[in-house]
Amino acid sequence: MGQAVLSVEGLPSSALDAAAKFHTHDLPNAREALERADALAVVFAPAPYDHRGWRLAAVQDLAREAAPKRVNGVVGNDGQAIADTLAWLAHAPGVTGQLLAVDGKSGAKG
Repeated sequence: MGQAVLSVEGLPSSALDAAAKFHTHDLPNAREALERADALAVVFAPAPYDHRGWRLAAVQDLAREAAPKRVNGVVGNDGQAIADTLAWLAHAPGVTGQLLAVDGKSGAKG
């Protein structure tokens, strides 16, 4: 069944409002995706520091609910870094409940 990817877009800048919108609009889509997949990666755009707490809690709680299926979050806006991380997560069976920030600058090739 593989890994499903849910891109979360258009969240408000306020952390409380963003969390409310995610739980109302995106969480049902995440649960639906998990019905058809072995794992789920939720991709978030970068946001201020106060979004990290609700995002991590949402990913961890969804991972617990979906176990033994895996759920992880990826935060970033670098398409290649996100794609590389999603590919890695698809083959990392022991990784779940994590919120990974990627910027495309770490581990630069040279």
